[in-house]
Amino acid sequence: MGRAKIPRKSTNIDMTAMCDVAFLLLSFFILATKQKPPEAVTVAAPSSVSTKAAPEKSILITLTKEGKTFLMMGDDIKKKDIIAAVNTAKSLGLSDAEVTKISKMPVIGVSLGQLKPLANRADEFSAAQMPGIPAKDSTNNELVDWIRGITTAYAGSELSLNDLQQMILLKGDGDALYPDFKNVKYALKKNGLYKFRIVTNSENAPVGSELYKLNRENPAGKKE
Repeated sequence: MGRAKIPRKSTNIDMTAMCDVAFLLLSFFILATKQKPPEAVTVAAPSSVSTKAAPEKSILITLTKEGKTFLMMGDDIKKKDIIAAVNTAKSLGLSDAEVTKISKMPVIGVSLGQLKPLANRADEFSAAQMPGIPAKDSTNNELVDWIRGITTAYAGSELSLNDLQQMILLKGDGDALYPDFKNVKYALKKNGLYKFRIVTNSENAPVGSELYKLNRENPAGKKE
């Protein structure tokens, strides 16, 4: 007796639920992704083969080829505390509203005496218009006061001294002069900070070098 044939039917899969999940995930990643903010001060940094990523909430000191020094504080929570610490230590007379307004500026690039007028300006003051933080010599190096404000703001936090030093980045123009770079080091040293990272533009390791061979053997960058 022959077997009964089962009639074939076309398969119909409802993709509505899967599409909903896909769009929900896409929306989540778009909204949750933190875009890198544009640099307030642009310099032509030298290149290196280092590929180590900088901390997300870092403290960036930028040195232009003209010798101007700028300070960017990536942690918005601590930024107001740093400005308040400098305000107290140097008796600047900034009100809470002025401290808050300065804390919202992307970069600090004026002398301490110009902070109050800057906070009360009606128009925006771009980094290109700023003269930079005075740091030309040891007798007039206001970067010392800013670094002291940073150490004061982070004192008592969970960060160790080494953790704080890992957060400090220095990005200098390739044409910046060494005396200007030395004055930045002086400001850090005066506050007991002897380590920092230098920001460079990434480039490939020279073919045949030890780093090139290491990257070939371990392309994922995994530590042994």
